[in-house]
Amino acid sequence: MKIALAGNPNSGKTTLFNALTGKTAHVGNWAGVTVNKKEALIKKIFNQTNTSITAVDLPGAYSLSPFTSEEAITRDFVKNQQPEVIINIVDATNLSRSLFLSTQLLELGIPVVIALNKTDLTQKKKTIIDVAALSKMLSCPVVEIVAVKNRGNGLDALIEKVLSVTEHSQRAPFKIDNVDLNNKKAVKEVDIKRFQFVEQLVQSVEMRQNKSNQQTIQDSVDRVVAHKWLGLPIFAFIMWTVFSISQTYLGPILAEILGGWIEIFYVFVQNLLGNDVSPVLSSLLLDGIIGGVGAVVGFLPLIMVLFFLLAILEDCGYMARVAVVMDRYFKRVGLSGKSIIPIIIGTGCSIPGIMATRTIKNERQRRTTAMLTPFMPCGAKLPVIALFAGVFFNDAAWVGTLMYFMGIAIIILGALVVMRITGEKNSRSFFIMELPEYRFPSIQRAITSTLSRAKAFIVKAGTIILLCNAAVQIMQTFTWQFDVVAAGEQSSSILASVSSPFAFFLIPLGFGVWQLAAAAITGFIAKENVVGTLAVVYSITNFINTDELALVSGGSQVASIMGLSSVAALSYLIFNLFTPPCFAAIGAMNAEMEDKKWLWGGVAFQFGMGYFMAFITYQIGTLITTGTLGDGFIYGFIICLLLVSYLFYLMKKGDKQTVVTLKTMKN
Repeated sequence: MKIALAGNPNSGKTTLFNALTGKTAHVGNWAGVTVNKKEALIKKIFNQTNTSITAVDLPGAYSLSPFTSEEAITRDFVKNQQPEVIINIVDATNLSRSLFLSTQLLELGIPVVIALNKTDLTQKKKTIIDVAALSKMLSCPVVEIVAVKNRGNGLDALIEKVLSVTEHSQRAPFKIDNVDLNNKKAVKEVDIKRFQFVEQLVQSVEMRQNKSNQQTIQDSVDRVVAHKWLGLPIFAFIMWTVFSISQTYLGPILAEILGGWIEIFYVFVQNLLGNDVSPVLSSLLLDGIIGGVGAVVGFLPLIMVLFFLLAILEDCGYMARVAVVMDRYFKRVGLSGKSIIPIIIGTGCSIPGIMATRTIKNERQRRTTAMLTPFMPCGAKLPVIALFAGVFFNDAAWVGTLMYFMGIAIIILGALVVMRITGEKNSRSFFIMELPEYRFPSIQRAITSTLSRAKAFIVKAGTIILLCNAAVQIMQTFTWQFDVVAAGEQSSSILASVSSPFAFFLIPLGFGVWQLAAAAITGFIAKENVVGTLAVVYSITNFINTDELALVSGGSQVASIMGLSSVAALSYLIFNLFTPPCFAAIGAMNAEMEDKKWLWGGVAFQFGMGYFMAFITYQIGTLITTGTLGDGFIYGFIICLLLVSYLFYLMKKGDKQTVVTLKTMKN
């Protein structure tokens, strides 16, 4: 048996799906979080029959006449797949908006059960909904639920009602036959009548205290946090606080504990192997696998604390306000206000962030957003940020905060460049978004979300990162003749010979050595590999060990091993964060852009931007700190000059295209 969960964005649809199935699909306070349908079996505690019930979480939709691609997914599924029952999740705090879709679902002939969600909020607002009257007028069962509180809040009754209507035929309370769907005027007239029907229905079943002319506490808070001038500094302060807790205070304490366990395990395996094991095998197991993977996993506590705090901010409703704050800046550079949503989602992982761009209707804006979303540091880049902040900047919270705001600045600059290149200076976009009410965040949901991301991180560390670090260790151990590299002659290894040509081009950036080049290369497989590869090539078993990070003569021992100044370290961090993302994210870009020219142009732009930003950081930083320019300035300047010149050429070409377009429109 298959049931579909359909409803408006932000109605609690995915929260209900998680509660019924025990899954941990991402829940957000904006449209576009569910960008594809998800399926899972309903838990046995809700299903007392022998029949397995599959729940399908469909993307949020306001209508079955699709405006966006995710609405098309919902329409196509309910019309073509014919689920046995549709659970229509209706936001009890906004009946007039939610019931428009309900009337369309009821016309399909498929049994419908209305799940009246967020009834706890209507009680707080002293709003009364006559459920019996609503059920009678819609000709379908209506069940009150509170999805966020899981079992015991109507979910058992909801599934019982679903099972009871499977064989029933559904009668439509509102239906007009013989409507030509290709006749826009006729469809518009039907929609107007549908809205009138919904308004009359709501007036009949809902009794609320009318306080629309009064400013609530939430309105007062929004006047500050979403203010056009105050909103951005408030966001910066909140992000600095988040990074202070995760990277400076709580995170390192937990990381040190985990680092100690990793060190104990390392010594245990070392003693277990003894002295009779081949040095090559011992090095592969201890340094390549345990040391490399352990170096990455050692940062897991810092990442978990950060994700937990971000989940709290999202659940309480603040992150939706960030979208409003950033909208005014994004519209000025030719992006849609909806572009901020994929970018915020991309802070967890670039792949779902890129996939969320399909909610943007304008093709150029969608492709631009897909190209720029990876500039926002994702969860895979956090170990790199944490490593360099800890080793070179004494766990300073400003490092992580700066990287996020650099990402936003690069996105805005990149959008401006793309707008000029494509010649679409005068395109307009509108951003309509329902702001969720502020609420006390659910600690349980935040913990569940954090553990889910931690699990994905550990699985990645135990598969891709493990294999990559093992390969790096093997390549570092042998020459091309498969002879073991002699001590002190690592430059003759396979890894060194492969990485050295790339290292030459990185000299103007401050890190032109093969070890750092190798780490940057493996970062394109998975950004966490940067940390793991550095641990392998420099034989550092634990980056979190306080003894190794202890300051010695103004710098740490790890810093001295890498041979980087703080300026070069910042340049290396910027290069790894703002060059192209992992291969999986590039694959997602390819799927959403649907154009090879855009894909390769986007990858080239990402390479160019990362190189240029790292070059500027190193050369100017070195000039300020030492009074002289850094190594390789001349040919690095030539490379950057060529990159910038080509961009200006493309922008000038786009300007001419704009002039031609405007003349055509004028004529």
